[in-house]
Amino acid sequence: MPGTKLPKVGTTIFSVMSQLAAEHGAVNLGQGFPDFDVPMRLVDALDRAMRAGHNQYAPMTGIPALREAIADKTAALYGHRPDPDTEVTVTSGATEAIFNAIHAVVRAGDEVVVLDPAYDCYEPAIDLAGARTVHVPLDPATFAPDWQRVRDAIGPRTRMLIINSPHNPSGAMLSAADMDEVAAIVAGTGIWLLSDEVYEHIVFDGARHESALRHPALRERTFVVSSFGKTYHCTGWKVGYCIAPPGLSVEFRKVHQYNVFCTFAPAQHAFAEMLREEPEHHLGLGAFYEAKRDAFRARLLETRLLPLPVPGGYFQLVDYSGVSDLDDAAFCRWLTVEHGVAAIPLSPFYETPPAGQRLARLCFAKNEATLDAAIERLRLL
Repeated sequence: MPGTKLPKVGTTIFSVMSQLAAEHGAVNLGQGFPDFDVPMRLVDALDRAMRAGHNQYAPMTGIPALREAIADKTAALYGHRPDPDTEVTVTSGATEAIFNAIHAVVRAGDEVVVLDPAYDCYEPAIDLAGARTVHVPLDPATFAPDWQRVRDAIGPRTRMLIINSPHNPSGAMLSAADMDEVAAIVAGTGIWLLSDEVYEHIVFDGARHESALRHPALRERTFVVSSFGKTYHCTGWKVGYCIAPPGLSVEFRKVHQYNVFCTFAPAQHAFAEMLREEPEHHLGLGAFYEAKRDAFRARLLETRLLPLPVPGGYFQLVDYSGVSDLDDAAFCRWLTVEHGVAAIPLSPFYETPPAGQRLARLCFAKNEATLDAAIERLRLL
């Protein structure tokens, strides 16, 4: 047998916990997928696209109507309209886009700075590029970045910095001042930025998502990754996109065309129609999830779990130290097996988890019956 190229990689924690939930009949608040319906207009549009014969290969970069709609949406939201022909590429989900962006510019021997806790697909892609991941911890209480520590982590081999806002797993968000700090750090360097913005529309309390696309200096050196699956409750369709300046998009597309080549064609036609005809969906997504967040947090206060603040995204971190002193992996297994609620531990998101951290991630992108069933079980802890 050949030696493994990914010695640190096993089955993802999301698959592990979902399988455990299925085996024990647990309410699955672990893996981050909605369990409510896709917008009916989108389903109908997909059906029409398939019946109209849009079932063969799409153009490698995405169908023109969708790239135009993405460009128009970006202009309306962030005040910058990317060129749909040279700067917008439709991908088979955000994970593919992240992989493509890393492999487009990161070479063997390079270094990539990530902020821990970090989503688990970043480091394997870096490893496969022959590069090294440099982990910089966020504040363990607030998940805010210490930009001086980021500066200290940058060296002559640094090729890329990865940021994620709203942040998975914490829901923390980067401010306009944070984005200015990022711009200052990479100014005058050869460092590229990868901005993972898949929860861009799920922001709360009147806040504004600070996309890298709002920042002229950052637009020149950034791959911005977005997800239709997160926005339209259809994670299984696996459609996302990347916006990057022309030179970066050329390199991105070289990887994309030999990775998947093109993305599910009927869905592209459906998303193009949805963006044109029902923009109120993505514009109202924050309010939709804010109501879910508030209702779920109120119910959590009936339990012994302590909910942390959630500025964005659809995950709720809870401090379980009032319930157990188990480490997070053991606690989440115990919670699933013994109490019938699946959660995700935070330690898999870290290179070195903070000592004594007692946090677990719950997903509230669920219908009310699911959340109510989970709360009834959590009240018994």
